[in-house]
Amino acid sequence: MTETRDPAEASSTPTGAPRIVDQHAVDPRIAVRRTTLADGRELIYFDDVDTTLPDERSIDERELGPRPATAEMRQDVLTGEWISIAAARQNRVVLPPAELDPLAPQSPGNPSEIPSRYDVAVFENRSPSFGPAIRPAQGAEGGLAGLRRVGLERRLPSVGRCEVVCFSPEHEGSFGTQPVSRARTVIEAWAHRTAELSGLPGVQQVFPFENRGREIGVTLGHPHGQIYAYPYVTPRTERLLASIDGYGPGLFADLLERERGGPRIVLEGEHWSAFVPFAARWPIEVHLLPHRHVPDLAATNLDERDELAVLYRRLLRGVDRLYETPTPYIAAWHQAPVHERRDEVRLMLQLTSPRRGADKLKYLAGSEAAMGAWVGDVPPEAQAEALRAAIEGVAE
Repeated sequence: MTETRDPAEASSTPTGAPRIVDQHAVDPRIAVRRTTLADGRELIYFDDVDTTLPDERSIDERELGPRPATAEMRQDVLTGEWISIAAARQNRVVLPPAELDPLAPQSPGNPSEIPSRYDVAVFENRSPSFGPAIRPAQGAEGGLAGLRRVGLERRLPSVGRCEVVCFSPEHEGSFGTQPVSRARTVIEAWAHRTAELSGLPGVQQVFPFENRGREIGVTLGHPHGQIYAYPYVTPRTERLLASIDGYGPGLFADLLERERGGPRIVLEGEHWSAFVPFAARWPIEVHLLPHRHVPDLAATNLDERDELAVLYRRLLRGVDRLYETPTPYIAAWHQAPVHERRDEVRLMLQLTSPRRGADKLKYLAGSEAAMGAWVGDVPPEAQAEALRAAIEGVAE
């Protein structure tokens, strides 16, 4: 039996056995099972098409304290940007031993966040940067226009939501180390969560991402990513909107046409193309675009998701073939704002890594960190050539 409900009511559902829900599922082969953790946070299981897991899942029987209060965000009057001051994040687990992995299934000696064995699991972050409150506070009237207004000592609650996406129950790995079936399940989870989070009051943009490697500050080696549902449009996207204003609404279509078949293309399929950008900032930087205009992952169809599971996995494995050891990276899914410019802003993955050699990293020095004036270390065309050679050697 299939049940649906308002996602805003998720945290009020009593803890219990998971229920199958599919209001935002596109692939009927991937079961979506919703439950709650002991403190009321939502937990959602996504089962592989070829899963061997039973329908029943364990209940979280831990005794947990109350959730932290919603953080405060303050506006930087010099830039107009909002900064979330989330002190609860100081309590995060940092590099725990494998037997105390908080993202592994619970065991007698490990009271982790996930009570059952799983394929892919998504749950609300215990120490979020945004949330748990999701409704705009009084005084936040004016919507996006009000948020963009600049003033001295402006402050608002950091409403929104932060979720953790566990790619596997295993202790080590990343998206690229998963089999294609599991990669496809993760993509379905991203799309499902993008659709549902976009419907929450106060959410202006949804951002799925994966941080990989201690070199960029990862504190848990478990294969996982995160999703942030922001109460504002992010600064990078505001800059993009300004570029579209200057260029025109056809920016993404023209960009993709220029790159396809050019010297910076690294991987191409029927529905997606990956390329090194013309003005790459990082030593390793790849952008992945859908051929069809879609504003976010929720708008992709089954064929696009199926191909993405193969191509994106191959791209990541190619990046890891550049050197003898795994490469640290940030894989960032840039999606259109929830409420504006959706016919102009196209979904895009931006994969970046500070690795500029086998044992060298690019650190942001004065020009980049202080002034935002970047200096690239590697010619983009040379970077693309190296990536093409690495990807060609990836075994299917």
